[in-house]
Parts: sequence; structure tokens; C-alpha cells
Amino acid sequence: MGVVLIAIAFYITWNIYYRVEEKKDAIKRIRERGYLLALTDRNTLNYFLYRGEPVGFQLDLLESFAGYLGVPLKIIASEDVSKLYYYLYYNVADVIALNLPVSSEGRRLVHYTKIFGETRLILLQRKDHTPKLIKSLGDFSRGDTVHARRNEFMFPYYRSFLKQTAKRPTLIEDPDISQEGLIRKVAEGRINYMLCPENTAMVYKRYYQNLDASVVVFPLYAFAWGVNHNSDTLRMKLDDWLAGSKKSGEYKKTYLEYFANQKIVTNMRSDYVTLRGDHISPFDKELRELSLKIHWDWRLLASLVYEESNFHLGQVSAKNAYGLMQLMPETAVKMGMDSISTPAQQLAAGVRYIKHLDEQLPVEITNPRDRIKFILAAYNVGIGRVMLAREKAQKYGKDPNRWDGNVEYYLLRRSRKDPYAKNDTVGDFTSDYTMEGFVDDIISRYYHYKNNIPQ
Repeated sequence: MGVVLIAIAFYITWNIYYRVEEKKDAIKRIRERGYLLALTDRNTLNYFLYRGEPVGFQLDLLESFAGYLGVPLKIIASEDVSKLYYYLYYNVADVIALNLPVSSEGRRLVHYTKIFGETRLILLQRKDHTPKLIKSLGDFSRGDTVHARRNEFMFPYYRSFLKQTAKRPTLIEDPDISQEGLIRKVAEGRINYMLCPENTAMVYKRYYQNLDASVVVFPLYAFAWGVNHNSDTLRMKLDDWLAGSKKSGEYKKTYLEYFANQKIVTNMRSDYVTLRGDHISPFDKELRELSLKIHWDWRLLASLVYEESNFHLGQVSAKNAYGLMQLMPETAVKMGMDSISTPAQQLAAGVRYIKHLDEQLPVEITNPRDRIKFILAAYNVGIGRVMLAREKAQKYGKDPNRWDGNVEYYLLRRSRKDPYAKNDTVGDFTSDYTMEGFVDDIISRYYHYKNNIPQ
């Protein structure tokens, strides 16, 4: 009887444990979805565009972690930390990838990962500020106004500031502006003071050389990423990845690349960095106009051009493809382009070629997203290869009018003897065959463009 009771107790305990773990198995949810969905903000440290390339400290770390999981990465970006938390709480996304201060309030909101690093909270002001430069927190008077980014994770540190200043200054928490936006306002004299993490302030201080960051508001505090409280398996994976990244030196290298690299200041001075405006390339005007001819989002067309030439003029491939859109000589002639064509003419020829490819695809490909992927693949490897892959997909029971997992599969694995083999790719392709990743890279970059650049 005792053995039976033990068995029943074990069965009940195991089922309860299994159900709880199933609820918490965020890794399973990510794999079923097919990608990691991360939350971060837009600024010239965490996540931004530089000359058409998505870059940033948090982006680099997220791409490393997504690679560790073996899944693609997608990002939702917002300056409003409360909105990011809302997405996390309702399991819309998987992780907040920001330098979240580890605090008692924060522990109620998220499950923190292991510590990423430490910094201090400082007062940022102009060196030439009149009527007064704050040298200690006791210098504040009633009527002074200090700004800070609204961030629930920072509330204990904001309270500490008000306590130290006896609530003499008014603290205004701005929800809809990035840390970078507030720093710019201080530098330009539109506001006088703000609270800012020291590691961030020191980067922007190199760019805005009229800033002072000498007054410490709060000593060292730790920062980390955050996941939902029901995401234990994801947190454990993150901790394992972070430990390995720190041990290998990858994390330190990434941190120094953004927080201790003069190149960031050079990037900030570029006309094609998010800090200075909504530009992707010198050809944005032409791309906006030409995209209307094919009913594409101009940012998708820009992503294709970046993939082909990085927006560099005079590019010639090993197979003699040339121009901003890397057309082969015979195709270029058919599309009305030659070696002396202007950048606008090169882009127009590429758009005519896209339209030509679209017209050759069957009308049965009705899903707009699928159709774009078919066109991108045909642009890269030729319409003939794409049509053959459609035939093969249909032959082996796949949908010839769907891209992901259907025609895509057979374009990448073309062996007639074994269509399901995973090692049948290299031998069948010519040396310039770069289909793998081509479509996904363009689409992924396009979503980064959408996150950073308005329509």
C-alpha cells in the first residue's frame, strides 16, 4: 500500500512539475515560432543604422545569442521602456535587451539574467551652463528642473536623487524620448540637466564636448537583461551563453567596441547614421520614387541594393556584374543600362529587372510576402533555377507557390538522387552561387530599416 501511495504521489508531483515547466518553457515557444523576438531601443549605442548596416551593442549581443540558440532574430524597438515591458509581460516577445538596472522594483517586473556589468548614475549638464554649474547635489535650488528617461527599473535611483537633493529640483520623467534624445537636448541647451548612466554619458561626451558628467548621483549599480517570470528555460540559456561569452572575451570585445571606441564618434558625424536623420543611403530619394513602380516599400528595395553593392559606386563582381544593383552585362543592356549610366539610371534598370522577373512568375503565387521572396531569389540566381525548384517542390509533395520550407528548400538542396539530403548543396552550385542566406538577409535587414527609418 505504501509503495502505491508513493507511486501516486510521484505521479501527481511529476505531472504538476511537468505542467509548470511546460508553461515556463520559453525555449520551446521560441523554437516553435521559429525565431527569437527581442525588445530594445533605438540609439547610436544599442541599435541603429550606419551607412545601411544595422549595428549596435545590444544588436550584436542579441545576434550572438540567437546564433547560440540556432534561430533567426527579430527585434521590436521603442524608446518607451514601459511599452517594452508590456510586450514582455504578455509574452509578445522573449527578452528585454537593455542595460536594465538591477533593483527591487525590477525584480517584480522581470526575471533578471546574470549581471552584464556595472555603471554609475551621473548628472549630465553643460560645462558653460549659466546661471550655475552644479558641482554637488546640494547646489540645486527650488525651481531647478532635472530630466530623466522614464524607466520603472530606475525608480529606486531616482528616489535616491530626490532624497539627496531634499526634493529641491523638480524631476521630470520623459516617456517618449530616448536617452540619446535627452542628451542632445542638454548639449543644445534646450534642457539644463538630466540623469544618465555614466557609461552612456561618457560615449556621447566625446561627441558633444560641451558636456560635464562629473557629478555622481548614485554609486555603482549592476545591469542585466530581463525575461518574463515564466521564462526559466530562456533565462538559463541566456546565463549559459553570457558565461561563455565572458569567458571567451567576446562580451568584453563587443562592449569596448561601442563604449570605448573613438570610431563611434566618427559614426555619429556621418550623414547616414540614425542620430543625424532618417537616411539610409545617398540614393534614398531615387529609391522612394522607383519603389512605387513595383509597389514595394522603398526600404525593401534599399535592402536589396545594400546586399548587392553596399551602396558603393563602381562595384564589379568576379562574374562582371556591375552597378549599384549588380546586373550582369547582358541583363544590363536589356534593361537600358551601360557602364556610364548614372546612379539613378542604374537603380532604374534594376527596378525594371525586378518588374521583368515579377511578370515571369506564375499568378498562382498570390501571397505578397512569398512573391517578394521568389523575386529576390530569381534576382540572385535567375528565374530558370527558381522555376526548376518549383517543379521539384511540387514533385516531392511541397507547395510550389510557397517559399519558406517549400521552394526555398529545393533551391538550396538540388540533388536528384536524394532531394532530402543535407550535404547535396556545394557540388551542384557554381562558385558564385550565394543563394543561402540571400533572401533572409535582405528581409531581415529590411525589418531593421523599418525599425529605424520611417516610411
